[in-house]
Amino acid sequence: MTLDTANHESASRDRIEQTILNAAEQVFAQHGYRGASLQSIADVAGLPKANILYYMGSKQALYVRLLNRMMKRWNAVLEDITPASDPAAVLSDFIRTKMVLGQRYPEGSRLFAAEILGGAPFLKDYLNGELREWVSSRAAIMREWSRQGKMDDVDPRWLIFLIWSSTQHYTEYSAQVNGILGQETLAEEDIDAICRFLEHVILKGCGIERPVFANA
Repeated sequence: MTLDTANHESASRDRIEQTILNAAEQVFAQHGYRGASLQSIADVAGLPKANILYYMGSKQALYVRLLNRMMKRWNAVLEDITPASDPAAVLSDFIRTKMVLGQRYPEGSRLFAAEILGGAPFLKDYLNGELREWVSSRAAIMREWSRQGKMDDVDPRWLIFLIWSSTQHYTEYSAQVNGILGQETLAEEDIDAICRFLEHVILKGCGIERPVFANA
């Protein structure tokens, strides 16, 4: 097999897996884990059921992989932070990324919330292992920011939880938010205003000066 052939096959596999994951996101969000079937996921993906099993292994493996994908999307902005990073820029980016992704992928966001509210039966190993280690490593860097005087000495774990939950609200409780605002959905300017509000409250609460954006 040539390198070009291998690269082509890898790209093709990635496309198929993303197609399956996107279809699964819709089906699981609509029917829940128990109500969803591999056949319904295959129908939405436009693929044979055998392909779902070949690429994902099982319904449970597909479900867990989908949930993990959501967390990786949300938290990617914190992957490359270092003690030299600017807390204002990092946390502002984290808030905006989490907010925008919640609006862009509402099915996945609600699916993750439903799993957590159900006691996380399929995610306990991930939450107690990989995610706990990830939060611990990010928290260690944020504590170093505090030691450097870049931010107040707040518990970084509570800070991460706060950003997760405050941004998630606008997806999980969208009916409440939009009903109170008297509109069908959040407009782009609404999302920007919400992000600015959260940046102001959260960064100020951590003793961080909010960055000034070019379009402010």
